[in-house]
Amino acid sequence: MQVVLLERIERLGQMGDVVKVKPGYARNFLLPQKKALRATKSNLEHFEGQRQQLEADNLKRRDEAQSIAGRLDGLGVIVIRSAGESGQLYGSVNARDIAEVVIEAGFTITRDQVIVDRPTKTLGFHEFRIRLHPEVEATVIANVARSGEEAEIQAKLGRAIVGDNEDEQQVVDTDEAASNATELLETAAVEPIEDSIETDTVAVATKEDADSVGKNDEEEKLE
Repeated sequence: MQVVLLERIERLGQMGDVVKVKPGYARNFLLPQKKALRATKSNLEHFEGQRQQLEADNLKRRDEAQSIAGRLDGLGVIVIRSAGESGQLYGSVNARDIAEVVIEAGFTITRDQVIVDRPTKTLGFHEFRIRLHPEVEATVIANVARSGEEAEIQAKLGRAIVGDNEDEQQVVDTDEAASNATELLETAAVEPIEDSIETDTVAVATKEDADSVGKNDEEEKLE
């Protein structure tokens, strides 16, 4: 079946191109989604009459999509999934999962806009493309982990946590050591201040005692 495209379709053509596609693809996707028209004489004439307006509308939508892509591209999201010690997921991460976490991050998309280039069935970092417009895409990076805590460790390591690994424990130990060091520094900073306060108090008390002694001496002389 021949159709005229009303927008750019990846691996198929640009707006205005007349292309040949399988009837099922046209009937089930291109035509109901209003991405194409049957390439009949009347439809081609109608398209040419509306082409200028269609191109202007497309340009406006593309500019809006590029603005969103500037904020969305490179976004890191966390997806929590059950997995075995080898890092193999019990299932996979699909377009719906990615759409949900991107929406939670404050963006408005649908799962149909998420492009899954390959099945995601392991822990770690995976890239997903988000099609905001036929000519504009953004990439989000999913940190797939078994828990929020593991996701934080994976972010520090830059890779998945698989099995028993000394590096993961080292990261945890390093964080604990840093925390302990901070507490020691805070304690050390407080102690001299307390000593200084005590010294000042003693000094004040000594001055008050001296004044008291001087006053008593004057009273004795008067007597």
